[in-house]
Amino acid sequence: MPQDTDRPVVAVRYWAGARAAAGVDQDEVAGCTTVGDAVQAVVALHPSLATVVTVSTLLLDGRVARGDSPLARGAVVEVLPPFAGG
Repeated sequence: MPQDTDRPVVAVRYWAGARAAAGVDQDEVAGCTTVGDAVQAVVALHPSLATVVTVSTLLLDGRVARGDSPLARGAVVEVLPPFAGG
């Protein structure tokens, strides 16, 4: 995805099954104004994430977020799939 200097660059981190689906620990995406935009951008990079994100909790800077939550430059979005055990 091309860099857009007028829009935030954010990190998207993957945990557990999301990390396995993406094949990387994290990505950086630009041009996203909401958490939902960032999720769409990483699913475009890693199509195998599509199923995982539908059942995952999304965190924005450590707090539960919705798809319409706005992003600021330097924000961190985390994809936390459900997990068992404990």
